Amino acid sequence: MNRKAVRLVLWLSLATGIGLAIFYRDRFDIAVLQQWLSQAGNAAPLLFIGVYALGAVLFLPGSVLTLAGGALFGPVLGTFYNLTGATIGAGLAFLAARYLASGWAERQTGGRIRQLKEGVEHEGWRFVAFTRLVPLFPFNLLNYALGLTKIRFVHYLLATYVCMLPGAVAYTYLGYAGREAVGGGEGLVQKILLALALVAVVAFLPRLIARVRQRPWLEVNALKELVDKGEGLVVDVRTVTDFNGEQGHIHGALNLPLEELETRLGELGDDLQRPIAIVCRTDRRSAKAASLLARRGFGDARVVRGGMTAWLENTWPVERIESRTEGHDEDTADSQ
Repeated sequence: MNRKAVRLVLWLSLATGIGLAIFYRDRFDIAVLQQWLSQAGNAAPLLFIGVYALGAVLFLPGSVLTLAGGALFGPVLGTFYNLTGATIGAGLAFLAARYLASGWAERQTGGRIRQLKEGVEHEGWRFVAFTRLVPLFPFNLLNYALGLTKIRFVHYLLATYVCMLPGAVAYTYLGYAGREAVGGGEGLVQKILLALALVAVVAFLPRLIARVRQRPWLEVNALKELVDKGEGLVVDVRTVTDFNGEQGHIHGALNLPLEELETRLGELGDDLQRPIAIVCRTDRRSAKAASLLARRGFGDARVVRGGMTAWLENTWPVERIESRTEGHDEDTADSQ
C-alpha cells in the first residue's frame, strides 16, 4: 500500500471516528466513565489519560473530562492526569493534521488558516502559548489547526503543556470541590470558595495577557510617517459625530467607535499582524480599544499618544464631513 493510500485510510478512519463521536455526543455518560475507572484499580490513571487523549482527538468535551479527573483523583493527581491526557491528545491531533493535510494547508491563503500561519511565523511558540491562555479558538479545533502551520512539534507540545496548566488547575479543583459538595466533606465552604477563586483567575488571564502583549505607544510623528507611506491601518474609535466634527479625521482612517468595536472586528480583515494605529480624542478610550484588540489576537495594535489633539497641534491635514441644510442636506468633504 503506497503512502497516498495509507493517508486516505487514516483520513477516513479519523473522519469516521470524529463523526461518530459528535453524533453520539449526548450519550457520553461521565457517571459511567467514573464507575468504570473506579473499578480499574491501579490501571485507572493510565486508562483515564488514554480516554482523555482519545477525547481530544475525537472532539469530546474536554471540560467534562477535566471535572471528572478532579472528582476521581483529587486536585493534585487529577491536574497531572488531566494535563497529560490533554497534551497527548493535542499532540496526536497536531500530528494527524500535519501528516494528513499538510499539502492542503499549503494551498490555503485566507481565513483562519492564514491567521494561524502568520501568527506562528511571527511569534513562534509564543503564539501557541497565547492561544492556549486566551480562548481565541476551541481547544479541539485548535489542535488540528496548529498542525497545519510550520511550528516545531516539540515547541508546540511544551507551550501547550505549560500554558494549559492554569486552566487545568482551576477546573480540576472545581471537579474536586463538586465531589466534596456531594459527599459532604470537611471545609466545604472553603473548598468551594477556592474553586471559584481559581476559575475567576483563569477568566482574568485573557485581560492580563492582552496587557502583556500590548505594544508600546505610537508617537504621532511615527503615525504621520505611516500615513504618508500608506502603511498600516488607522482606526479612529471616536463616535461618528466626533469623527466628522470639529477636529475632523485623518485621511484614510477607519471609523470604528469604541462602543461598536467588538461587533465590527471583521472590518479589520484577517491579518492579525497588520500594524494598527488607534486614535481618539483621549488616550483612555484608545487604550481600551488596544486592549480589546490584543485579547482578540491582533498582535500590533498601538495607541497614538495624544490622538487627534496631537495631530492637530502639528497642523497636519484632516478631513471632515459637514452637514448643511439649505432646503436639503448636502455632505461636503473639506480638508484643512
